[in-house]
Amino acid sequence: MSSCQCSGGGPSVLIEGSARHVHLKREDVEALFGSGYALRKKRGLLQPGEFLTEEKVTLTGPRGSIERVSVLGPERKVSQVEVSLTDARILGLTAPVRLSGDIAGSAPILLTGPAGSVELSEGCIAAKRHLHISPKEAEAFGIAERDTVQIEVGGDRGIVFKEVAVRISDSFFTEVHLDYDEMNAAGLSGEVYGVIV
Repeated sequence: MSSCQCSGGGPSVLIEGSARHVHLKREDVEALFGSGYALRKKRGLLQPGEFLTEEKVTLTGPRGSIERVSVLGPERKVSQVEVSLTDARILGLTAPVRLSGDIAGSAPILLTGPAGSVELSEGCIAAKRHLHISPKEAEAFGIAERDTVQIEVGGDRGIVFKEVAVRISDSFFTEVHLDYDEMNAAGLSGEVYGVIV
């Protein structure tokens, strides 16, 4: 575990790295893995009800492909792909930085599984850094839905992440999600904490 050697005196929050991944709707699960196929849970994630599955897909863009990309469950109403900006360059895509679910006008992408392929006309984004938090903790921290906060992390490559979007729900476990471009830039790995400043 790494605590934050930070100058700020705000509340401490867990920081979690979010790797490239895919969310799938029912029709796309069947197109990629076969008729009647059910996603198989590998392990639970910190956010209640969310889980890593055993399933992997290949992402393909105009310039390249990335294999063995994890699928997360449960199924969603709309399929969505979340990549880092480095991944987007490998694929040859312009993936807008958005919050999950905000995919209108985002990058098209091809998904390939063992049973077939799905071409999304939109749905590939680079996830905007964000803070999941419960209403009780948000009130205690003095923050509200649609606020943005700054998260300071310490260490040899200490940094302040600005424009961290606040997402509040009774079902949330409190943690900050950064992609691996951001984690690597700050030299973060393992269990790490930051401070809201």
